[in-house]
Amino acid sequence: MLAFGYKQASETPHEGSIMPTNMAKPVPAGRDLLISVRAISVNPVDTKIRRTVSPQPDEFKVLGWDAVGIVEQTGHDCSLFNVGDRVFYAGDISRAGSNAEYQLVDERIVGKAPQRLNDAQAAALPLTALTAWELLFSRLQVPADEQGAGQSILIVGAAGGVGSIMIQLAKQLTSLNVIATASRPETRQWVKELGADVVVDHSHALDEQLARQGVESVDYVASLTHTDQHFEACVSILKPQGKFGLIDDPASISIGALKRKSISLHWEFMYTRSLFNTPDIQEQHTILNRVAELVDNQTLTTTLGEHLGVINADNLIKAHQIIESGKAKGKLVLEGFELVPGVK
Repeated sequence: MLAFGYKQASETPHEGSIMPTNMAKPVPAGRDLLISVRAISVNPVDTKIRRTVSPQPDEFKVLGWDAVGIVEQTGHDCSLFNVGDRVFYAGDISRAGSNAEYQLVDERIVGKAPQRLNDAQAAALPLTALTAWELLFSRLQVPADEQGAGQSILIVGAAGGVGSIMIQLAKQLTSLNVIATASRPETRQWVKELGADVVVDHSHALDEQLARQGVESVDYVASLTHTDQHFEACVSILKPQGKFGLIDDPASISIGALKRKSISLHWEFMYTRSLFNTPDIQEQHTILNRVAELVDNQTLTTTLGEHLGVINADNLIKAHQIIESGKAKGKLVLEGFELVPGVK
């Protein structure tokens, strides 16, 4: 089968940093599904691993943690899906990724793909929807429905993939006032269209801007990028006993600053359940199915930002370049495999 990846980590995305190769088609066992991949999206985690993780000698690293495809074969212990089902998933960071024609994935972290969306539109959702859902409802324990009336959440870096779906989840499933940060005119408009009540520019002092808009404090912060740059301002505007959630990897933050207000710190890592095979691993199957239902009843919409074309090395490299530029809006999606001479 055709797959795209690398043998050596590379600091920057360039020609040769991602290459095609021919690999054996995997065979499912246990609770694994064999998926025929139709569309993928590219996430910041792809670029981070490309920069920092080299495979073992003579091995080939296949990236990709967002996909839509068709179940081609099931392991002997599978019970959630049948051959022919159209599914979407974010996969397991410890296994070969979705930048390949076929992929094995545990059925407990897979959901039925939304019927209203085409493959590219659906591929934009799994990783970010799982991350946003888990951060909001599992880590920060944001109250659903009317219980959160009068409370507010600040989403830092809201125009990216996770922020784009988090705004929607917070607006549609909670009563929170949603404050989003975005720095460019097009991204500010994007987050407004997704439902943000207040938009501020994270390239300037957040607390000062919020004060000018009459926002004195917030109950929750979801910091999705550059947490170290905004940490002090976020602590300043969080209410006593507020909750601070983050998903990135700040070089250094002074958590002692949280003590005076008894602010709790919550890290969200979407791969924890699959990495440690936690007892509640199947919760991701449940979340993805719920997201699909919300899409199909038009409560949520796709966060596809740009369709970059077919799945090939050049387009994957382009996606990495866009993400590392910090100028991505929504999700970057690729669809269908381009035939490579000599690779079956």
